[in-house]
Formats: sequence, structure tokens, C-alpha cells
Amino acid sequence: MRYIVLLLIAITLCSCDKNETELLTFGKYRAELKVSDTTFLPFTFKVKDANTVEIYNAEEIITVDEISYKNDSVYIKLPVFEGMLIAKIKDQTLNGRFVVPEKGREQAFTASKKETRFDIIGTPKSNITGQWETVFSPNTDADRYVAKGVFKQKDNVVTGTFLTETGDYRYLEGVVNGNQLKLSTFDGAHAFLFTGTVSDSTINGQFYSGNHWKEPFTAKRNDNYELASANDLTFLKEGYDSLAFTFPDTDGNLVSLTDDRFKNKVVVVQIMGTWCPNCLDESKYYTQYYNANKDKAIQFVALAFEYAKTEEKAFSFIKRLRDRLDIAYPILLAQTGTTSKSKANEKLPMLNQILSYPTSIFIDKSGKVRKIHTGFNGPATGAKFTAFKTEFTEFMTLLEAE
Repeated sequence: MRYIVLLLIAITLCSCDKNETELLTFGKYRAELKVSDTTFLPFTFKVKDANTVEIYNAEEIITVDEISYKNDSVYIKLPVFEGMLIAKIKDQTLNGRFVVPEKGREQAFTASKKETRFDIIGTPKSNITGQWETVFSPNTDADRYVAKGVFKQKDNVVTGTFLTETGDYRYLEGVVNGNQLKLSTFDGAHAFLFTGTVSDSTINGQFYSGNHWKEPFTAKRNDNYELASANDLTFLKEGYDSLAFTFPDTDGNLVSLTDDRFKNKVVVVQIMGTWCPNCLDESKYYTQYYNANKDKAIQFVALAFEYAKTEEKAFSFIKRLRDRLDIAYPILLAQTGTTSKSKANEKLPMLNQILSYPTSIFIDKSGKVRKIHTGFNGPATGAKFTAFKTEFTEFMTLLEAE
């Protein structure tokens, strides 16, 4: 059943005629995902050759090299994540769908040759460079959460991101036309669009996550605003000072913190999912750090909480992430069928809560938990990412020297 969505789309898109396959042609394209009947999420990509595409989000460049053709259609599989763009090609124009089969999601997708992400129309009435105290779903207690917008604007063009207490919305890119703000990002997992009306001190807008979620947000300029500390949100329940788990690795071996590989070492336990872009950013950094410090008494282990419905599928996602990033530390399968944080907490009941993917648990050489860091400030956050790397390195050095 999990392949029905993809199969139906493939059948719909693939022509039965014997015409020669039309390939992607070199150049820059503007793509659009349909968010609603009247709203579209744009992003840009460049076709380097028939088998290589680069997707752009502000400073981010995502190289896509899993591209195949059948009849008059192209199949563009996004790196690491499950999402795929499937479209007919005609006269250098693409028409099709963005699909995530395991989640049963799809969005209409079009693309044609164009240089810009958004059209620039008129002169901006405001410059939103700076920090913004932000509330999403401000009128709904169940969905309400706070964030910090951090933006840079030059003429009409805006880049930046929203930081929340559980992570960031990665590389956002857009424009201010008159008093209208538009920002978007697309990476194969996230498909985010932000629209809003801007003044010098306020933004009132809407946030779209694909075509399945929409919520309002409000923001006010506040260059002194800070979120709660990421080190205070998740902690051990009273009576606990250590962590315990046993989960299988990709070879089917059960792995526990009591195994010899972790004894007398500083251990970072990474709560994550292969579907999670913030986890991807964190995994890239942890892999870089681990490879540079293999001679020290440190170890990493990731616990993957997967929405895939079977262990076989979940392990295939884990292996794909591991191979694409060349991750040398073990990634264990902790959960399948759901990414529910409350369900995840049942697997690690010594924690007060699992609030975010990712969450990192720092364990000293004696096996005691010394710190729990909720969320991850990735490269899109600029100075926050730099500050995180400094804090991380200094704390790891401290624990390793004990």
C-alpha cells in the first residue's frame, strides 16, 4: 500500500508512446509547488546536465544526482529524504507532482526557465533587517509557540530564518515588495512559505507547510529578544542520573550504552530522524567533529525515530542517510510508524519530555548525563550556529579531559 501514491502518479505521467525521451536542459528554473488554489511556493534550481540538478535556498546549494527518465517524464529523487519530483517534460517546461509516498502526500509541481525565485515589484516600504519577536498561532493555545526571526534585507531581497525553541526553519529566501513579505524554502523534506504584511515594527502573516498545514504568525521588531535556553527544556526526571536503552543497528545487532565501545568515553546520544532537515544539519556537523576527533575518548550514537511503517523501510532510510553523509558512528532504529514525541518519550522514560528532533544528550565517562540540548541551530542561523559550535567544542573538551 505504501507505494500506491507513487505508482498512480507514475502511471498517470508516463506516456505510452514511443517518442524519444526529452531530457532536462541546461539552465536556471523557477519551480512552484501548489499550496492552495491561489497560493504557490516558489524555489529555484539549475540543471547542470541531464543527470545533475542544484536546488538553491539563499546560501544553501543542494546537489541532486539521482535523476531518471521514462518516456516523457523525469523522476528527480531528492538527496537523503524520501521526497521525489515527478513531471512530464515538454518544451523545457515541467508539469507534475512532488510526492512523499510513506506520508501519502503530494503537491502539484511546475517549473520553467526563469532566473528569480520571486518577481521584484516596486520599491520596498520597509527594511526588515534585524531580529523579530515572533508568535505562531497566537490565538490558539494548543498550537501556539514562540520564535525569533533573524533577517537581512538588501533592496527587495531578504534572507534569514525563524529560530524556535526546537530548531530553525533553515534557509529562507524571498522579497519585500511594497509592504508585502514573501519567503520560501524547499529541500525535499521542508516545503515552507511565509507571506505577510510588513511595517517598520510589525509583521502579520501566514505560514504554509506544504499544502497540509497553515497557521498565522505575528512579529514585532525586538533586537534584544532571546528564546529560552536550549539546555533547560529537556532534563532527567527526579531519581535518574543516567540514560539506558537497547536498540538494533543496521546490521540487526542490539546496541546498548553498557557496550564496551562506550565505556570510559564521552558519549553524545543524538535523538533524530532521517526525515528531519535540522537533524541532517546536525548529523553533518557531528560527522565532521567525530572524524576530526577519532583519537579522543569520545563516541556518538544516533537514535532514529522513523515514520516508515516497517523496520525494513526504516532501515533503508537510515542506510541512505548514513551512506550519503558517510556517517561512521552507529544509527539505531528506536521507533517506526510514527514520529510522535510522546511515543518517543516512552522509549526513553527517564526524560521529562522529548520536545524536539533533534535533541542531544551528553554523557560523561562515568555514564552520567551532564547536559541535554534541545533542538539545533543550523548553518542558516549564522551567528547562532557559530555560537553552538563553540559551546559544543568547549563542553566536549571539558568532558574528555575529566
